Amino acid sequence: MFLIFVIVVVTALDATTGPELHISAFVGIVPLYAALRCSFRRTLLVATVFVVCLTFVDIFTVPDWIPATRVVGVFGSFLVALFSLVLCRTRLQREALHARTSLVADTVQRAVLRELPLSAGPVEAYGFYVSAQEGARVGGDIYEAIDTPHGLRLMIGDVQGKGMPAIGAGIEVLASFREAAQYLDSLESVAGRMEQALARYNARSAEQGTDERFVTALLMEVRSMPGRTQGRVLSCGHIPYYLVRHGEVHERRDGEGGLPLGLGTLGNEPRHAVRIHPDPDDWLVLCTDGVTEARGEDGEFYPLEERLAGWTHLEPAELARTLRADLESFTHGDLKDDATVLVVRRTPTAAQLSMARAAAA
Repeated sequence: MFLIFVIVVVTALDATTGPELHISAFVGIVPLYAALRCSFRRTLLVATVFVVCLTFVDIFTVPDWIPATRVVGVFGSFLVALFSLVLCRTRLQREALHARTSLVADTVQRAVLRELPLSAGPVEAYGFYVSAQEGARVGGDIYEAIDTPHGLRLMIGDVQGKGMPAIGAGIEVLASFREAAQYLDSLESVAGRMEQALARYNARSAEQGTDERFVTALLMEVRSMPGRTQGRVLSCGHIPYYLVRHGEVHERRDGEGGLPLGLGTLGNEPRHAVRIHPDPDDWLVLCTDGVTEARGEDGEFYPLEERLAGWTHLEPAELARTLRADLESFTHGDLKDDATVLVVRRTPTAAQLSMARAAAA
């Protein structure tokens, strides 16, 4: 081991120099370094070698020292070794506690947001989620895709703010979507249920003296009809999505006009979903404003539509990886907000089946 080698070499040099130059005293930093970086067994080995070497130097290589000085030197080396062992044990205990806590937190976070890629009925969604909060898997962005009796339902949302309050609001909205999407017939009703859940959360937040939150969300629904596919889109103040059709990228603002969840009572107009007619081979790219508002060093926003136009030949999984790497390169890893991208398409089998049915009709 390199640390033991350092101790032995310094001890050998000290043995060849005069008593006025006691350089082995500086080796005391070596067991302390081992305590911060090595296992307990290796730290014990380093500390033992340190004590043996220092004892040898203090007793046999300095004949002019009085016995009291030798005792102090040996006792000091034992204290340094003991302290390094205690420090190592404490560090390992803290690391084990942190690992257990991280495991529990990671499990809880995985339960909140499902891992990408998502699969729901005939649709698969690749993508990525990057939290602006270091070490967190979940932040203020939410997403979900569910196969329901009313067709495939997809949602992406962005909670105002960051940190634990944003996570709490996101969990409430996400849970209400998962439940309402299964039982309510219209997207308007689903959005209404999500609004109610957020209103209850904001009421509790107001009682506790914390800030209320609002959530932008984009809801989509795709139903397979005989010979055709029918869809609906409802935007609750969310940014546009992108449609990739025949190798061309189109920014779509379908269903815009609705207020964000949590602010619905401020407007007089109810939310309305807009009907869309997707082709079997269409791709959708959904994201949050952490992507479109990411800035480079020159202050420019990330040109998502331009980047997508050059990557339409990529498979969804590769497109998601390429987009994430490019976003991190563009911002030099300094994202100011949570960033989420979903690349949604029908599975190849489902797309081929749908095209065959359309041709037969």
